[in-house]
Amino acid sequence: MSKQTRRQFLSAAGKTAAVAGVATMTGGVAMAVPPVEKVFVHHVYFWLHNPDSQEDKAKLIAGLQKLAKEAKTIKQHHIGTPSSTNRDVIDRSYQVSWLLFFKNKADQDIYQTDPAHLKFIEECSSVWKKVIVYDSEDI
Repeated sequence: MSKQTRRQFLSAAGKTAAVAGVATMTGGVAMAVPPVEKVFVHHVYFWLHNPDSQEDKAKLIAGLQKLAKEAKTIKQHHIGTPSSTNRDVIDRSYQVSWLLFFKNKADQDIYQTDPAHLKFIEECSSVWKKVIVYDSEDI
């Protein structure tokens, strides 16, 4: 094995990264990123009765974190708050978002009646005034 200088290594690494990036961006045959597995997406937005209450927001987030651990059919989850991005098409009026990925619609249906989900609603619904859900399935 021949020795490479640091400069040679960095040059080769940069070229490899550039080729991988171009292949991904152009949809070329050499895809650097594998396709996402098909899933059912459940995205929930919460508006709080007291939007400035850090205590209410913390209670909701803690409830979601607990739910994520206890609900068996959730494949993956994300809890978020509005980003600082600012464009005309962005709605930043909600306080917390809850993004879930399920294997399929049947698993999401099971989640809706999961005792952990029902307990979360019972314990946390007092802090929110509005909830909007967007569900989507792969095409």
